[in-house]
Amino acid sequence: MSARAIPLLVGLALFGVGLTGSIASGQSQTEAARTDGKAFAADIAGKAQSAAKTVPTAATLPNFTGTPSQSALFDDPDVIAAQASAAATTNQGYQTVRSSLDRRPRVAVADIEATIARGRAIADDPTTYVSAMGVSGGEGSCRELPPSTGSAGTYEATCNDGVALEEKAESCTIPLVVSVTRTTGYRYWCSTDNARFNGVDDCSLFETTSCRHTGSHGGRCLLRGGRPPYEYCIEPGEPVEELLCDTEVPGARLRGTEGENVVSERREESACAAPAADAGCTLDAETCTSSDPVTRTIDGVAVTKPCWAWERRYQCHHAVPAQNCDVLEANTSCWFMREECLTDEAPCPTRERIYTCAVPDGPAPQKQYVCDGDIYCINGDCETIDRQPNAEFKDAAVALHAAAQAGGEFDPATLTLFKGERDTCHSKVFGLLNCCAGKAFPLIPYSNLLVALGCSRDEVLLHQRDAQGLCHYVGSYCSDSVLGVCVTKKKAYCCFESKLSRILQEQGRPQIGKPWGTPKKESCQGFTIDEFARLDLSRMDFSEVYAEFQDAAKLPEDLATVDTLKRKIDDYYAINGGGR
Repeated sequence: MSARAIPLLVGLALFGVGLTGSIASGQSQTEAARTDGKAFAADIAGKAQSAAKTVPTAATLPNFTGTPSQSALFDDPDVIAAQASAAATTNQGYQTVRSSLDRRPRVAVADIEATIARGRAIADDPTTYVSAMGVSGGEGSCRELPPSTGSAGTYEATCNDGVALEEKAESCTIPLVVSVTRTTGYRYWCSTDNARFNGVDDCSLFETTSCRHTGSHGGRCLLRGGRPPYEYCIEPGEPVEELLCDTEVPGARLRGTEGENVVSERREESACAAPAADAGCTLDAETCTSSDPVTRTIDGVAVTKPCWAWERRYQCHHAVPAQNCDVLEANTSCWFMREECLTDEAPCPTRERIYTCAVPDGPAPQKQYVCDGDIYCINGDCETIDRQPNAEFKDAAVALHAAAQAGGEFDPATLTLFKGERDTCHSKVFGLLNCCAGKAFPLIPYSNLLVALGCSRDEVLLHQRDAQGLCHYVGSYCSDSVLGVCVTKKKAYCCFESKLSRILQEQGRPQIGKPWGTPKKESCQGFTIDEFARLDLSRMDFSEVYAEFQDAAKLPEDLATVDTLKRKIDDYYAINGGGR
């Protein structure tokens, strides 16, 4: 055994001893852990068995102290009802509810149905029931009133005039042009070092020539070993480089000539030059259209190429003059209001023309009448009653409702009234998609159509709110442009809680010099308390909301009728004993 092997054996022996000790120690720890686990499990199992066999008491229940006051109800649930009755006599909330129920007037169902029937009969033939005898002995007359509802309102419709982006797909074909040329190659050998020893040319002769490297072979051996016939090269010399040149190289030793077929190829892209140079065209895809067969014979030479022709597809956009205002200009119920630029560019490439249009009429309102000619007599003195509709009631009702609504729409965070909510919808400038329909279109089925076209839920909700007269159109702005041409615009609206709030904002802002902001930035702020106090409601036109209030022509105008109603109410409470 060598001297170097002895330390290695000693080291292996020591490693074996250490490993054995570690294994023994690990086994001892595992046995100790297993013993502790068994002891813990046995202890827990004993406690669980003992608890299952023992009847629980108040002392054994966790967190239980004393006897709860409700324990008496366990054996006698009827006590709950008795305690509730006793508490009801002194409970303030119970007394309030009970008092309201006891004092509420009760009207027989038959009386209600009879009253409704009489009202319907009068509505069907008002002149028979309302007219009376005049002073001359003839019947009084009833005059049909103008419709009590105001106009259906207006809406703002828009169209565009300027330039549109015309989208067009273009394609072109690129063939692969392959040619074969028969050439003669000149063979040379060279070495960078020891060229003379190898019997070849120095490679420096070929640095500026049109030669290409085609291979190499070993040079002369510098040192040999062994004896014949078992000689071998101990130190090979520099390898010899093999070159093939297009022309003869002066001063070099020619090793021979070789005939060669040179295959050249190019992609003929002239058909695609126009779209490739057009800044408005973008390459969409390039696909191979001719790859079978892969190998083809060109001038007697087999040439293999994975693809022989390609097709390029371009998506091109060009700005062209466009306008879509013919329909609005021909509509006699629409009139031109203003013109705005969709972008901030100068000169403006695309303008939005805004028209104000009347909302299409809805169903005709029911007829209303005011009758006079009735005779009113006191102690033998008779006068003819001349009834006239109250023209001021509707304005008073609107003013009172505006004051009441101001309290409901007060925002304590900003100390403002009649604050709106900003909403936007998008539409193509010169396209069919329009998610901003509004008042000009019915809620159904146009809402379903918007969903089918891909409009968002918020845009459909905006259409519904605008159709109900709750939104004010602020303006439009360009939201998407391609190559400097606006293709998609957004319309900005301020929507309010009621039609009255919208009218107050629309007609109140000009009074106090508070203009609407730009469509991109308008946040639909409300009036401050000082601004609302400066509004003159008498100068506002509320005809659009008169239909939402009770018209004056429907109210009794003479004091006799009012006195009769009051007397009937007093008689009812007198007979029914205060409403019990």
